[in-house]
Amino acid sequence: VQLQASGGGLVQAGGSLRLSCAASGRTFSTYAVGWFRQAPGKEREFVATISRSGSVTYYADSVKGRFTISKDNAKNMAYLQMTSLKPEDTAVYYCATSSSISVERGRYDYWGQGTHVTVSS
Repeated sequence: VQLQASGGGLVQAGGSLRLSCAASGRTFSTYAVGWFRQAPGKEREFVATISRSGSVTYYADSVKGRFTISKDNAKNMAYLQMTSLKPEDTAVYYCATSSSISVERGRYDYWGQGTHVTVSS
């Protein structure tokens, strides 16, 4: 099972990025998908999660209204659309899968390698 996160990069404050998470060896329709991020010197934190069907989503307060999580089960892909980016969004972003939707990092068993997002002021 492998998860591949991509789409990170350098963007100015106020800009947008879309992160993608591709799964191989695992069917997204049977798993919830979460996005987490880790800034330098900080712990990995929850960003957003989406249920197996895609009908339920949860967001961290810090990104609510700016980020949108989605998934395409037919393509085994998940996405994180990020808008109105702020310098404090700078981090390595990880996608992960869980048997059920959760905001807890420990509930996720498989993790992608991470993609860097840098937001300049």
